[in-house]
Formats: sequence, structure tokens, C-alpha cells
Amino acid sequence: MAQLLPYIPSYITVHLGAPSSAAENVTVSFQDYVKNVASSEVYPTWDEDALRANILAITSFALNRVYTEFYRIRGYPFDITSSTAYDQQFYKGRSYFSNISRLVDSLFDDYIRRIGFIEPLAAKFCNGTTVSCEGLSQWGSQNLAVQGYSWLQILRTYYGRNIEIVTNAPQADYRESYPGSAQRVGCRGRTVALIQTALNRISQNFPAIPKVSVDGIFGPATESAVRAFQQVFGLDIDGIVGRQTWYAIERVYGGVLRLSELRSQGLRYEDLGWEFPEPLRIGDRGIRVSQLQYMLAVVGQFVQEVPSISVDGVFGPNTRDAVSAFQRYKGFPVTGEADDRTWDALYDLYSGIDERVFENRASFPQLNASATTVANAGQRLQALGYSASNLQQAVRAFQRANGLSVTGRLTDATARAITQQLQGIDYSTSTRMTQYPGSPLSVGSRDAR
Repeated sequence: MAQLLPYIPSYITVHLGAPSSAAENVTVSFQDYVKNVASSEVYPTWDEDALRANILAITSFALNRVYTEFYRIRGYPFDITSSTAYDQQFYKGRSYFSNISRLVDSLFDDYIRRIGFIEPLAAKFCNGTTVSCEGLSQWGSQNLAVQGYSWLQILRTYYGRNIEIVTNAPQADYRESYPGSAQRVGCRGRTVALIQTALNRISQNFPAIPKVSVDGIFGPATESAVRAFQQVFGLDIDGIVGRQTWYAIERVYGGVLRLSELRSQGLRYEDLGWEFPEPLRIGDRGIRVSQLQYMLAVVGQFVQEVPSISVDGVFGPNTRDAVSAFQRYKGFPVTGEADDRTWDALYDLYSGIDERVFENRASFPQLNASATTVANAGQRLQALGYSASNLQQAVRAFQRANGLSVTGRLTDATARAITQQLQGIDYSTSTRMTQYPGSPLSVGSRDAR
């Protein structure tokens, strides 16, 4: 029941053995942990692209363990083990290879995730010689690098093309997801909404648990759902979400979504709920601010009056100005604060765009806001030379130039036409496989001889 965007922990606690073994726990900086594992798992003489791919896999796997609280929700006082049967190889006190240490310094705050998902990818791997697995082959990655594959191509070979790289993720000290106090009838807020969201998803697998409205209000219906959950999973039935019930919900929720597995169903941004919590203003931080910014970013691509903003979870001057612009556009009092009227109007407009234009495929952006469907479309059109102050104008220009219905919307026909003109170019969030030739390609185009 992850409640926050992923972050890079300052420290990570490693159990030096299998989970249930009587082994020592050691706490090291996350950066040193990745250096240790990388120096233990791969060879420093390998091609740099192979090393980069392996380091990103190591980082993502460890972050998945931290993000899902994989061991801590099971009562263990550590984040990960040193056992390769469960996790990654870690040797207490070992030295690091200088080139691996250098690469980790530049990569430890980057990780892999599936496009549209929040959690770091559980990027499993094995050596590929004595052991094979569903995931990255370490020796296979080196063989691909020798053949000229880039680190991103290597990762996509093993994990699929629907991955993206989050860069410069925020760093923070470890904090458990439990809110610190029991949630019961009368409680309100985001924590209650998270409980409701998790219970609704769990109820798909366990129909005895009734569904509830995700309104952030712990009322009789939520209490009944909690009681049903406690009964199904053998907990004390009191209708209160204390520490034991909280972590039981988190464990089951992560299980049904398979968040700790390579083939995860994935936690999507919209799964965290979109209901208005309380007014948002300058200085506010967190997931609700990120939601507000995301909706503004999408709407801003279609409403010229709303400026483009990044999604960083911090309500600063740019977010205030975007809120003010939206309020002005809607004819509301211009306060720069997102009250319930502003939030509801923004959500209505955003959801209409999501349904009609993106067909519910809009992805939660990377922290640098470069991986959304909107941004990808904008980048593709820009590569074709169609630049404008917002995406809608660029789409209109493309449609007009290519004899399509000029709607300003990313219809299937428009998307196909863009793709056809740009075949041979990889529109990844990180790198382009083939340099754009300088002019649009269409039927009849040919290479110069």
C-alpha cells in the first residue's frame, strides 16, 4: 500500500544471510550498497554499457524492496538480504572497483520502471551461465554490449520496451508507511483514502470484502470493509486500522498487484485516488500536489492560457501561477490556491482529455516530466519540425500539413501518421537510436545515392 512516490533512501539495512537465518544486520549508505553489490555481481572489465545496465538493475531491484517494504511488512528489521536465492550478493567490508564506483556515483539515484507505473521495477537478474531466470542475464548483457548494444537497448532486451528510466530521484531518510496512529471511524484525509483504495483493489480477489467510496472519510462502510478484511485474514476484528492491520493490508495489496515481481500488475498514479483532500497552496508538498501538477500539465497542453509546469510535488510559484491561470480561464476568483471548486473543475477537464484523447492511457510522468503520453507526442512533433506554444497547436499544424481532419486531438489516424513519418527513430525518454535526418519522411522518400 505504497503511499509515496519512490525515493532514494539515505541508508539501507542488509541481512547477511537468508531472511530467517540468525545472521547479522548491517546498515550502509544506499550508494555504498549499490557499489558493493555491483562489485560482487559483475566484472569491472566488462563493457561500460553492460556495467550501466547491471547497475540500474541492481538499483531498481533494491529500491523495489524498500518501496514495497518487502521484508519490513513481514516483521523483519531489515530491507534486503545478501542471499542471491532471494536478493543480491553483498559482502560486508569489501572494496569497490574504481570504474564501478565512478559509474554508481552517477547512477545510484536513477532507476527503471514500467511506463505508467509508479514502483521501481523488480529488476531480477542472474548470471546467465550456471543460472537462468526471467530477467537480465549478466553475461548476456556483456555479450550484447560487445555487439554494440547500448545500456538502454540491453535493458529493453531483457525487461521489454515498455520501460523508462527515472533520473535524479529525490533522496530521503527511511520512513515507514504506517502513519503513526490507528485509523478509525471519524478519521479523515489522505491516509483513509489510501486504505479505501487498497481495500477496493483487494476486494477484487476477495469478494467477501465490500467495496467502499474513496472519499477519505472513515465512516461505517469503511469500518465494515476493514472488519471483513480482518476476518478474511485472521486478524483481531475491531474495525480499526492499527499497525498490524495496516501492514496486513499493505502486504496483501502488494501481493495482488505483484508489486515485488518482475511481471507486476503495477501501481498506477490514478490508483492513489483523485478526490479533493483540502485546499492546496504555496508551501504544500506531497502526492496531492503532484496530482494537481500532473492535471495542470496535461490541461496546459490543450488550453493555451494555462502554462506548462513540471511535476515535483512542491507547490511553488510556478504551480501557483498555473492555478491562477486556470482559475482565470474558468472565470473563477483568482486566488492561486486549489480549493474544491478549482480542483473539481480541473479534474473534470483533465478526465475529459484523458478519456477522449488518450483513451485512458495517460501515464504518470517521470519526476522530470519527460515520459507522459503528452510529452512523447510533443517530442515527436518537435522532431518533425512542428513546434508551437502548446501541443494542440502542433497537432493542428501537423494535421493541416498532412491532409487530416484538423481537430487538434491525437486521434488514432494522427498518431499513425506521426509514427509513419518517424519510423526508424526510437522515441525513448533517454536516447534516440537513429538521428533525425532533418526533414519529414513520407511515401516516395528515398536515400540520396
